[in-house]
Amino acid sequence: MRRLTVLVAILLVVLVGCRDSGNNEQPVGERLAAAKQAFDTARYIGFTLTTDGLPDGIGGLESANGTGTHEPTFTGEIQISQGLSFTAKLLAVDGEVYAELPFVGWTKIDPADYGAPDPTVLMDRSSGLSSLLTGATATATDGSERSGTAVLTRVSGVLPGNAVHALFPASALTPFRAIFTLTDDNVLHSVSMTGRFYGADHDPSTYYIELDLSAEPVTVSPPE
Repeated sequence: MRRLTVLVAILLVVLVGCRDSGNNEQPVGERLAAAKQAFDTARYIGFTLTTDGLPDGIGGLESANGTGTHEPTFTGEIQISQGLSFTAKLLAVDGEVYAELPFVGWTKIDPADYGAPDPTVLMDRSSGLSSLLTGATATATDGSERSGTAVLTRVSGVLPGNAVHALFPASALTPFRAIFTLTDDNVLHSVSMTGRFYGADHDPSTYYIELDLSAEPVTVSPPE
């Protein structure tokens, strides 16, 4: 009886370890399509964007964070390098993007002027961030990584330059390397993109976007 109890305990440990290992036997293409569907049906999506550094002599987007919806709306803040580095609150609603700029206050802006994507474009179901999941080529599993207690599957791929250019208008029309991380339930946790974000004449850089598909609800209105 004691041996049977020990055997059952060992089996439970093995089963739990397998469950937590992040393994998912679906083909990569099916997993990415499921991740796109999860993104496209999420009501509030948290974004945290960072970079490993801008090309020498280039001003542009250093970081951003906030929450977006498919209405589409966005509320958050961005950090821009334009000679000096500054942080500005950002709102996107009713087809307009507003930033609270230093010494100016709330102003309508074109994010492309600052090397930044329009946050509402990121939320577009047909050409936004989720479209990269099904638009990537040469996709393959690339090991796994941990985020807290979660084990994530890494999926590598190549992004067409025009797909990235639709999000980052300053980018070159050359291919970008991408790494997606997926939960075992095929929820997109992060995407990193490496390529020439600031034109063919400048060195490649990397943007990393971490996502939360169950972010807290937000209400976005134009600034007063």
